[in-house]
This record gives sequence, structure tokens and C-alpha cells, in this order.
Amino acid sequence: MEEETELRPIEKDAVENDDCLNELNSKSLGVVECVEVKRPGGTFGTRHCQALMLFFILKNDYAMRVNLSVGIVAMTDNSSNPHFPKLDWDAKTKGLVLSSFFWGYIVTQIPAGHIAGKFGPKFLLGGSMIVCGILTLLTPIISMQAGWKFLCFLRLLEGLCQGCVYPCVNTLMSKWAPPAERSRLFASVFSGSQLGTVITLFAAGFLAASGGGWPSIFYVTGGVAVGCALIWLVAGSDSPAEHKSISPQEKHYIESSLVHSSSNSKAMKVPWKSIATSGPVWAVLITHLAQNWGFWTLLTLMPTYINSVLGFNIKSNGKLSSLPYLGNFILTLSFSWLGDVIYQRRILSTSTARKMWNSIGLWGAAFALVILGAADHSVTSAVTLLTLAVALNSGTFIGFLVNHLDLAPNFAGVLMGITNGISNITSILGPIIAGIILTDETDVNEWKVVFYLSAGIFFFGNSIFVIFGTAEVQKWNTPEAESKKNDAP
Repeated sequence: MEEETELRPIEKDAVENDDCLNELNSKSLGVVECVEVKRPGGTFGTRHCQALMLFFILKNDYAMRVNLSVGIVAMTDNSSNPHFPKLDWDAKTKGLVLSSFFWGYIVTQIPAGHIAGKFGPKFLLGGSMIVCGILTLLTPIISMQAGWKFLCFLRLLEGLCQGCVYPCVNTLMSKWAPPAERSRLFASVFSGSQLGTVITLFAAGFLAASGGGWPSIFYVTGGVAVGCALIWLVAGSDSPAEHKSISPQEKHYIESSLVHSSSNSKAMKVPWKSIATSGPVWAVLITHLAQNWGFWTLLTLMPTYINSVLGFNIKSNGKLSSLPYLGNFILTLSFSWLGDVIYQRRILSTSTARKMWNSIGLWGAAFALVILGAADHSVTSAVTLLTLAVALNSGTFIGFLVNHLDLAPNFAGVLMGITNGISNITSILGPIIAGIILTDETDVNEWKVVFYLSAGIFFFGNSIFVIFGTAEVQKWNTPEAESKKNDAP
């Protein structure tokens, strides 16, 4: 055995659930022997390199989503940089522009999950990010020369591209993330979305006030996204089995631990009927609908609230808007580490842990929004409560979001495509409804309605997940085996 490797047995009681134990028992195995790669300073292997690239993919994915949230403030109010044109858009028009991304985002989710599962996610992920980056680079000229309707169409096309991202990432994580590391790897990858939000909201204000003006927001985010996507196309891989330079020890460790993820999953037929009639899938879908309503309402409208109610200019706006997502990023990493500790020490069942984290994410955020609505809307109270609401929302990363991998690792991309696609109906409705409510963006009472509505939806969605959700692997995860079992005399 090489010095950089270490054999690590996984006892039966460390396996995720009873289904897994049954599978091990059926093979007459008491111990699964796994190999973990050891390097100076700790464990770091090919799976972590893949996760790091996916982290940057999601960072750029969200940078291109949220660039308009701050950008639209500068685009419609050029007082901080009068050298660039002001676009005369009212609140309803801005709501339509901000929501138009999701019109396309809904469409490609399910097809992308199916394609990623059947043909592999690598090239679909890289190609969609390159196209989205190019469209982002075209945003300034479309906005100034063609108008808001054409900008809506461009953002719709960006949504079509980015609709491929989450299903592809979920498919990749189902092949690369061992159960004992699932919370950390999954949350670390998805924390890229929060860091992308933080950096973009923080930097956008400075870019808008710089010599490049508000167009530079889109030039920077689009250019960086194209560069990172090219790196992924060169160095990314669909699975350990297809990676050219992964060590045999790490490959064995990953594949032997993923007892419910088949290497033949590309050939499996998607059990559409079983998915459509699955109670746990519906629980994930409903909580996903609730999460998207509140999350995207806050993300798209927070810069407007900070500008109109709290009275901050574009530079300060970006700093304050990014603060809640910095808190979210920090708590995501902290929660994921603690989540893996709970899993490895068997402190809670996986189902209980998922519900606990999701409750922190949604009920915790709902409580903060209710207090925000009742508060005096001073700068200190407003920023503190917004930061708390968004930061606590990080619990959902190791709550319902990772639950797709729990329920059916062989169809994780398809499940994410289904729930993320349908749930983005509320990503569209949230900003639009808020735009209708906010007839006067300086009216605190109208903002209270927006906050209370989001809080109520958060509370309802998590209640459904707590009652009906589970982390047990579903029988239809292996449809061929289930079919043979039913056909047996």
C-alpha cells in the first residue's frame, strides 16, 4: 500500500439506512473496505477538485443571475454616474425584467435532468455556461439600443441556459459525493451560489460608479463565466469511472460507498409514474416552491428596498445587499460540516437531520421576516434582520436540496430538474406580485406586506416537508430490480 493511502473500513452501522443494510446483507458482507486518499495537510483528492470546479461554476451561475438586481438600480437611476444613460422603467417594468430570467429557466430543467442522466452532464453544463456568458456580455447593448422587451427576451435565453446547471450539478454530485462526505461536498459546491451573490452584489456598486459604468457589471460577470466554463470542459468528468487520472484507491472508495448509485444509471429508464406519485418527491417540490418564492423575492428586491426605504446610494447599496449572502455563505459551510459530524456519529437519523436543517432554513427565515415587518425599519434593525433571514436560509442546502440525492441517487438530476423547474413558477410570481404590491417603493407598509407574505409561504412549505419528507432511498431508484421483483412468481 502506498504511503499516501489509508484503508478505512465502514461498519454496517455507519451505512445510511436500513435499505443499505439489506443490500449489504444480501451480499453477505459485514464490512465494506474503502480506501481514502491521504495527502500532506489532510485528505484531498480528485473528488474535491471536481467539487471545486463546480463551486466556481455555480459562483458564476449566480453572478449572472443577480447582476441585474443591483445593475437595474444604476440603470434606472444614474445619479451616481451620469456618464451613462438612464433607462426610464417603472416598478412593474423592472419586476417583469427581473422575473424574465425564470421564464426560460423553467423550460429546460426537466429535459436537462434527463439528458444529463442519459448522456452525461459534462458538456451540457459547460456549453450552457459559455452561451449564458456570451448573452450576459450582450446585455448592455441590448438594454440601451433595443429596450426592455428585448432585454426580457435575452434574459429568457439566459434562463434557458442556466436551467441546465442544477440538474447537471446534481447528477455529478450523485457520482462524486460519498455519503459520509455528502453534506460537506454538496453544500460546499452549492455555497458557490452564495459567494457569487456576495461578490456580485458587493462589486456591482463599485463597477457601476466606476469609469466602466453599469455596463461593466455585465462585461465582468459574463467574461469570467466563459473562462471558468472552458476550464471545466477541459478538466471536468462525468464520474470517477470516466476520469482519466483519478487514483484507483480513490475511485474504489467513492464507488464502493455509493451502494445505491449504479454505474449503469445512464441505461436506466426514468420511472416517471413512480416519481409523479411519490409523496416524498411532492414534499420536496412544495418546500422548493416555498423556498424560491421567498429567496428570489428578497434577492431581486433587496437592493430596491435598501435604496428606496433605507436611502443608500449605489456603492453602499451593494455592500449592504451582499452582507446577508455573506452570512449565508459562512453558515452554509458551518452547517454542512456539522451535518456530516451528525451523520458520521449517528446522532440523528438522516431523515430527522434533513428536517431539522430545513426548519432552521425556512422557519428561522420566516421568523426573522415577521420581526422585520414589525420593526421600525431603521438601518440597524433592517440590515440585521435581513441578514439573519437570508443567512439562516442556508439550512436548506443540507435540508430539502440534498434530499434529491437521498431519495434516488440514480435519478438525482431528473428530480432536481422536476422540482427546480416547477418551483421556479414562484421565482417568477414572487417578484411580480411584490412589484404589484409596491405601488410606492418608499412606503414601509407595502414592504411589510411583502415580508409577511414571504414568511407565511416559508412556514407552510417547511411544514409539508417536516410532515411528509424522508431521506430513505425509494424503491424506484432501481426500476429494473423492482420490475424483476414484481414479475417473480
